[in-house]
Amino acid sequence: MFDTMTLTKAGGALCGSLLILLLGNWAAEGLYHTGPSGHGAEGERAQAYVIDTGADDAAGEQVAEAGPSFAEVYAAADAAAGERVFGKCKACHKIDGANGVGPHLDGVVGREIAGVEGFAYSNALIGLEGDWTPEHMEAFLANPKGYAPGTKMSFAGLPKVEERANVIAYLATIGG
Repeated sequence: MFDTMTLTKAGGALCGSLLILLLGNWAAEGLYHTGPSGHGAEGERAQAYVIDTGADDAAGEQVAEAGPSFAEVYAAADAAAGERVFGKCKACHKIDGANGVGPHLDGVVGREIAGVEGFAYSNALIGLEGDWTPEHMEAFLANPKGYAPGTKMSFAGLPKVEERANVIAYLATIGG
C-alpha cells in the first residue's frame, strides 16, 4: 500500500506546505509589522497616548532634591556598614594592594583618578582629571556609566546615598 513513491509524495507535500506557511508568515510580517526594523537600531518607540495630568515636572524634581545632601550623609556615615556594602565590590576589587578585574581600592580616597600603576584603565577614566575625593566617588558610585561614559566598569551603581557614603567612609579607613 505505501511504497517509496507515495512516501516521497507525502514528504514533499508536507515540506511544500511548510514552505508556503513560512512565505505567508514572512509576507504578513512585512505588511503588518509595527515594531522597530533591524535589531533595535532605531531605539524604543512609544505606542501609547500621553495624558497630561497637569502636574508640573519641576515639582517632581523638588521632591527628589528635598533629601539630605551627600555632605550631611557622609558626615554621619558608618564605616562598619560600608564594609558590608563593600561586599558588592569584592567580586572585582581587592583591598590587599593587588589588582583584580578592577584596580585595588586600598588608599583610593584621595588617590589620583586612574592612578594605580600597572592597571589598564579605560580611556574614559584616563581622561578624567583630579583625585578620588568623596564627592567624586559618590558621583561615580551613583552611576558609573553616567559619570565616565565608556568606562569598563559594568557595575550599575549604588542607588542609595547612604550606601555610597558608608562604603566611601569604609574605603577612607583603608590605607594605601
